[in-house]
Amino acid sequence: PAIKNYRRNMICEIVGTFILVLVILFMGDKENSSEVGLGSVGALPVALLVVVIGMSLGGTTGYAINPARDLGPRIAHAILPIKGKGSSQWSYSWVPIVGPLLGGVLAALLYLMVKKLM
Repeated sequence: PAIKNYRRNMICEIVGTFILVLVILFMGDKENSSEVGLGSVGALPVALLVVVIGMSLGGTTGYAINPARDLGPRIAHAILPIKGKGSSQWSYSWVPIVGPLLGGVLAALLYLMVKKLM
């Protein structure tokens, strides 16, 4: 992150993943889609959603919103012999892993609660 503030960065990761997962769950719901579908541009709404999340929350943490987007490169950076490389910042590595996991779980729980009420 540009500014290492664990609490704020964790909240941004949770919110970003929460929005991503919740919107995808509702977009993928059979009750919210037509019979025809979007065909070859079916992934465009999700791609635009990721762009919007990145533009709104990406400045704080780089919006991992998926633990693999941060953990894989961090492991590669730690292992690969790169000349003049800096720290892999393992003290911060838990934020982009725990935040998206919590955000995804919270979104799924809210989705299930809303579906149960309908």
